Amino acid sequence: MGAEVDFKSIRQDVKKARENRLFSSPPSPLIYIMPTSYSNLFFLGAGLIFCIVLHRRRQRNGLSRPPGPRGLPVIGNLLDIPKERSWLTYSEWAKTYGDIISIEVFGQVIVVLQSPKAVRDLLDKKGAIYSDRPTLPFYELAKWGWFLPMARSDDQWRAGRRALERGLRPSSALQYRPMFKARTHELLQRLIAQSGNFKDDLEQYESATNMSIAYGYDVQSNDDKFVKTARDFVRMTQQAALPGSMLVNDLPFLKYLPDWLPGTGFKVLAKKSCELGEEVINGPLEFVKEAMSNGTAKLSLAVDALREVHTAKQERDLAIALGSLHAAASDSMVAVLSSLFLVLVLHPSVQEKAQKELDRVTGGTRLPDYEDRSSLPYLDALCKELLRWQMIAPLAFPHATIEDDVYDGYFIPKGSLVMANGWSMLHDPTQYPEPDTFKPERHLNADGAFIDDPTMNTVFGFGKRICPGRHLVDQKLFIAVALVLSTLTFAKAKDANGNEIPVEGTFSGNILNQPDPFQCSIVPRNQAALQLITAAVE
Repeated sequence: MGAEVDFKSIRQDVKKARENRLFSSPPSPLIYIMPTSYSNLFFLGAGLIFCIVLHRRRQRNGLSRPPGPRGLPVIGNLLDIPKERSWLTYSEWAKTYGDIISIEVFGQVIVVLQSPKAVRDLLDKKGAIYSDRPTLPFYELAKWGWFLPMARSDDQWRAGRRALERGLRPSSALQYRPMFKARTHELLQRLIAQSGNFKDDLEQYESATNMSIAYGYDVQSNDDKFVKTARDFVRMTQQAALPGSMLVNDLPFLKYLPDWLPGTGFKVLAKKSCELGEEVINGPLEFVKEAMSNGTAKLSLAVDALREVHTAKQERDLAIALGSLHAAASDSMVAVLSSLFLVLVLHPSVQEKAQKELDRVTGGTRLPDYEDRSSLPYLDALCKELLRWQMIAPLAFPHATIEDDVYDGYFIPKGSLVMANGWSMLHDPTQYPEPDTFKPERHLNADGAFIDDPTMNTVFGFGKRICPGRHLVDQKLFIAVALVLSTLTFAKAKDANGNEIPVEGTFSGNILNQPDPFQCSIVPRNQAALQLITAAVE
């Protein structure tokens, strides 16, 4: 009736899981894999046995792990970590335990770095040890090892990384400036059309920009097949990474159970997820190859790279790199620009000051351009404060150690999950007074000139895993903020009776930190601004 269980493989997987599993927050409802009360009892019992086997304190030469809150038997610190915005909890712990802390969840050691020094010393200077990624059993079942942001440090990851770094270096980013402006002009037109949901407009803008860069592909709507596939894929990877959403991630031996057993529905989902990933990899690149053959291909990373592809393996590596690029970037700028809109609604003085600077440079008779940047220090500071104030990915994806290490007198065992808490660094009150206040002026000196702050690079990650698209983000964010502020005015929306609709200004998220939904009024600043938008799109 079913397959036999391979206990030798289970024992090997237990050892592997101890070094590589990912835990960051308490379990959420196990909707995919807990269909009956009997399976609940079975998996609970099996889980307790599994965790007892894993639970032990690892030391070397009498050295202890970095300090942290004391955990409970078996489950460790599982109940100490909130389901959302765990970076805030880690920041509070830093006040008690210092710049490097450690916790343990079901035997998995988690180390959290809270200062730029600790990050430089470990993730930058010891990148050979700290640049791996933890593995998730569901990811293995779904064959998602190709996705570069979460991929292990293997030859495929290095090949994909090299391809992206060549195509996204600062000099290459300059050639995409006209496209960034064109996509932003389209965004302005959609925003003044009063669709009623600016997040949809931002999602289409982000998708159109990313697909233009990667493939020279024009996105016409959020229903585009390539866009939907990439967005579904990314959200599925994020959901699968949340502890408790897939019990197989917590108890890896479950993947060896027969498919007919209640509670193994995750296997069906993994198969479908694998097919989705292949669509992300292959679909858009096939479009580019066809466009190149009929002479309609546009400027893109794919077109440039395909000219140098000579083998099937090279083409596969390129497809993986580009698929990872457009999928991974599908939500980041949406979150940043949503935060911008929220700031402009809650802080009218910021909007007014930025618009005065823009009017001084453009005279209100033209749209701002990249050549104006040196004359717009407050706008530059506003962009940097957007990235600092509500950091999009405060913990990003965790690193994993490939061997034992000793740092600052503490022992960090092989297989530890290592996270850099960017929130703690960019909300350090000694460097950023009143860190929870949105204040662009903190990035300007007494003369009003822009200050280059190296700590701000925290928003793009660390070491060998730093975001390869960081130069594009800088170019894209500046022109988007400049064009939005030069042409539009943001305010609180009003109800049918003319009363302002309150805006709470709250944020939520586990992996991405995003504003909660809010309403606002978006209108052209004046008739001249409306005419500039219309002319730019035409």
